[in-house]
Amino acid sequence: MKFYNCMLLLSLGLCVSAQNWFTDAGSFVRDAYRGAGDMWHAYSDMREANYKNADKYFHARGNYYAAQRGPGGKWAAEVISDARERWQSDISGRGAEDTRQDQEANEWGRSGKDPNHYRPKGLPLKY
Repeated sequence: MKFYNCMLLLSLGLCVSAQNWFTDAGSFVRDAYRGAGDMWHAYSDMREANYKNADKYFHARGNYYAAQRGPGGKWAAEVISDARERWQSDISGRGAEDTRQDQEANEWGRSGKDPNHYRPKGLPLKY
């Protein structure tokens, strides 16, 4: 009888642990999805604004809001930013210095620092 009671308690303990893992994984995926949406929103705003010297601001802003979602959002921001910069440096030929500056703005935002640090003067308040 003691054996069965121990097995029952062990099983319940494992189920509770699995439930927490399952819930955490679900939160991570949800945060990543929403963080990717934040990145897309910042990119769309950058294209719409079409404002000179504003790209670093939009990089920082997208990464900032995505990272605020939690670990999944921060992960999505890093993956999207790194993929974009890899494409930009390899294919578009914009140069290593521009890529370095973009990555600096990306990290600035992901670390929770104010993206307005990169905001150019005159950018409409809408953004």
